[in-house]
Amino acid sequence: MARIDMLFTPTATSSEPSVVPALELTASYSWWQHVNDSPPWQDRIFYSLAVLYGVVATVALVQLVRIQWRVPEYGWTTQKVFHLLNFLVNGVRCLVFIFYRNVESLQPEIARHILLDLPSLAFFTTYALLVLFWAEIYYQARAVSTDELKPSFYTINAVVYAIQIILWLILWWKPVSVMVILSKIFFAGVSLFAALGFLLFGGRLFLMLQRFPVESKGRRKKLQEVGYVTTICFLCFLVRCIMMCFDAFDKNADLDVLEHPILNFIYYLLVEILPSALVLFILRKLPPKRGITQYHPIR
Repeated sequence: MARIDMLFTPTATSSEPSVVPALELTASYSWWQHVNDSPPWQDRIFYSLAVLYGVVATVALVQLVRIQWRVPEYGWTTQKVFHLLNFLVNGVRCLVFIFYRNVESLQPEIARHILLDLPSLAFFTTYALLVLFWAEIYYQARAVSTDELKPSFYTINAVVYAIQIILWLILWWKPVSVMVILSKIFFAGVSLFAALGFLLFGGRLFLMLQRFPVESKGRRKKLQEVGYVTTICFLCFLVRCIMMCFDAFDKNADLDVLEHPILNFIYYLLVEILPSALVLFILRKLPPKRGITQYHPIR
């Protein structure tokens, strides 16, 4: 009997390490599920997102006012439009998350999709402006005509918005899950296109600036600015592309429901709030006054 006891004792002990991780994983899942299912936690998370979006919107508006105060003699330059769109995108997001429960219960359902998707499209347009701005700088430095850049920018945006509006209309006419999936896959493609645009033109401009004299102070600052913004925006749109693909095919990754507040917080923090805050900080420098240095606005 003693030998039998000794034979079974190690077996019981050896199973304990495999049980502990399983218990920890179960506890973590239970915590995640508890927060997702708790209305007070949902309110805390969505109101936190509203506050963060409000802060970014305020910063963008203050910067726009500062630029206008600095160079009032110029019209709507790319820099001003960029900050205005940042203010509008983040301001609308702030309001959406303040009234998220009302948005969630909107009827018809297409109205909810529009309120959640339209700021994402505007976010794409906002940061596509940076790609346009860098492409113009790159081609001008190489003495290549930039006449086709702005028409291409307008055309691409018009096509993106037109396709999304068509998808919305079809979804309104026939609200089936296939159309929702198709809409999310389309926006994943748009995000991938934006990421590649930053990689292409940001990378080209970065390599071109590297060829300037090392002792040039302006070159060093602009090199860092382009490098940081390119990296941030490329990763931002790439993460958004990946997340939208998961969102389209996995119900547990659905970002348009109240029951996933933690996922919403992580998603919007990574793909909109943090990138916007970092880019606004990096591009915080005001244009020089006209009396000191001639300012060439990009129109």
